[in-house]
Amino acid sequence: MARAKPEPVQVVKQRRDAALKALAGGVPYIQYLNIGFDRRGDELTAVLPFDEKLIGNPFLPAIHGGVTAAFLEVTAMITLSWTWLWEDVESGVLDLDHLEAGQLPRLPKTIDFTADYLRTGLPRDAYARARVTRSGRRYASVHTQAWQDNRDKPFAQATAHFLMPRPEG
Repeated sequence: MARAKPEPVQVVKQRRDAALKALAGGVPYIQYLNIGFDRRGDELTAVLPFDEKLIGNPFLPAIHGGVTAAFLEVTAMITLSWTWLWEDVESGVLDLDHLEAGQLPRLPKTIDFTADYLRTGLPRDAYARARVTRSGRRYASVHTQAWQDNRDKPFAQATAHFLMPRPEG
């Protein structure tokens, strides 16, 4: 029996990029904050480009705590969704035409979210990565860290718990 020829790497890469773009593009607040996602394989790094509208205390100046918390929560939610959809994206089961038309899978719902502010968020670009620490059919737990110049010196971190969407069908 002949083995199926693997898809060209560019086709797989385009499918991954389209799925991530549709997933993040479907949340208006992500667009407002201008958060982008850098994808390397299955790992995502969220990027929050600096903008004056993000400053909460102009005397320091410092990034607003609400913006920091939102950045951490968005990173956790998109990373969790990306992890959850990964197998469908890889296998080609996920219909990209539906995603691009705005028919997104339901996102996880936040059960609770705890942010720790470790130091001042300076007026510059910020980065974040989330790690799914537990993921089941109904519940998931995610830890997120945000940094600016040095990944070993995070300025904020968060732990979040999410209710996973029920499978459609």
